[in-house]
Amino acid sequence: MLGRVANSIFWMYRYLERAENTARLLAAGQRMSLTRGRDMASQEWKSVLTTLGLRQQYEAHYDDYVSAHVCDFVLRSKHNPESVLTMFERARTNARSTRSAITGEVWEAVNEGWMTLRDLLAKPVRDSNLNMALGAIRRESSLARGATHGSMLRNQTYAFARLGTFLERADNTARILDVKYYLLLPSLSYVGTPLDTGQWDNVLRSLSAERAYRWLNAGKMDARSIAQFLILDDRFPRSLVFCYSSMRENLFDLAQLHGHSGNAHELMREADQRLSGKEVEEIFDQGLHEFLLEFIAANQSLASAISQDYRFTA
Repeated sequence: MLGRVANSIFWMYRYLERAENTARLLAAGQRMSLTRGRDMASQEWKSVLTTLGLRQQYEAHYDDYVSAHVCDFVLRSKHNPESVLTMFERARTNARSTRSAITGEVWEAVNEGWMTLRDLLAKPVRDSNLNMALGAIRRESSLARGATHGSMLRNQTYAFARLGTFLERADNTARILDVKYYLLLPSLSYVGTPLDTGQWDNVLRSLSAERAYRWLNAGKMDARSIAQFLILDDRFPRSLVFCYSSMRENLFDLAQLHGHSGNAHELMREADQRLSGKEVEEIFDQGLHEFLLEFIAANQSLASAISQDYRFTA
């Protein structure tokens, strides 16, 4: 496979995953803002922008944090090069450039998803139909992912698609956890209060994890239990361990197909050593913030190594 084709597949699925994650985070922000006073609601929206890495760009155009402005900026603003609409457009562009490498079902799902969102986001989204718009984003991303599972050969194309998906998903989970732990909670005096519980519930909802977590941890809503679930539980498909297990399998498949391994495989082995057999108490002894920053940096290094090993720029 040509490096530019692998690059397009890898990034197509990263953009699809990122668009879906962004919609989930906006939905969680809206839920929390509706139950808070104006000042606290602004803090919730500010934390959403911080998680997405868009706060600086947003503040260049707005001096408030009302839901209408934040959602419009994140979903469709021409001033935001990482808007959801732009992500889907990039995913479509990558899909179109690799039509011979993907199935007709995958192309149709991505193309129709982009057309749906283009029409839906042609005008600013009102609060009254925000949930509908966010649901459409999640649905279109899921349809593309479902078409991939149901129609594509388990070959190099599939491996790069899955690597892009899980690399992006792991980054999203780590960032949401980190922002909660250091930015969402106003003061240590709030720990264990309804405010703290509500914020942790919001974290779980933004990762579609609340039902699974509550099923496994009835009645518990504390930082260690949630960190254990989102980082180390290999049964949950958005946990860091689950994402890296899937990435390891796909990197192994690529090594088998190419007959050799590279720096990405070495970084993957190092990541396995950091996560394998890890206890949540070890993470908190190190510092959750420090652990997550290391993970995010290592995740970015792994993405760069994949790009170099498989000559994405060729």
